[in-house]
Amino acid sequence: MTTVRIWFEKRGMAAYISLLDLQRVMHRALKRSGLPVWYTKGFNPHIYLAFSCPLALGQESLCESCEVKTEEETPDYKAWEDALRPALPEGLRLVRIGPAVMKMGKIEAADYQITVPASMAAALDAYNAADTAQVEKKTKRGKKMLELKEYIPQVEYHAEGDNLVFALHLPAGDSLNVSPALLLTWLEQNYGAPAWQAHVLRTALFAADHQAFA
Repeated sequence: MTTVRIWFEKRGMAAYISLLDLQRVMHRALKRSGLPVWYTKGFNPHIYLAFSCPLALGQESLCESCEVKTEEETPDYKAWEDALRPALPEGLRLVRIGPAVMKMGKIEAADYQITVPASMAAALDAYNAADTAQVEKKTKRGKKMLELKEYIPQVEYHAEGDNLVFALHLPAGDSLNVSPALLLTWLEQNYGAPAWQAHVLRTALFAADHQAFA
């Protein structure tokens, strides 16, 4: 049994596809492609399909991935790409297909590019000047307060036209996930900066020691 990793972009309106719906979309695309993916056994067989580090709704990504299994010992990954690419809907663009080198549990961090209106400069400056920035975070066990300054000490932004752009490197994965949405929520709650005007793009995933996830 071989584990195959499918890398794809999630852009535009596809950013508003929930994880559950994304699973359905990819399941249908794989069936249409005719690829020899492995199905689970039992009364209701279905394609084995697992997604790595799902995004918050509304965020875009250049580095989404999911994995499937196949009984092929040496898959022709180019043939897989040719079969799956036309089966994907608009907004989901296939990047590459290859072997799953690392387990998904190895993911520890992610890079993001955030674009906000220039009118948010005062709110960002206030965040940089603040000694503390606590925000409520939802977890599987309920809600807890998170100190953003532990993970985002400062926001170093620059102007691009009518917008401000900045990068964030944040924990991501099973043990701890700090979404850029938490910073945007703090800015909105404390300074009225509308979070819905922000554009969040995930650009990379990392394992330990800043090693690129593969």
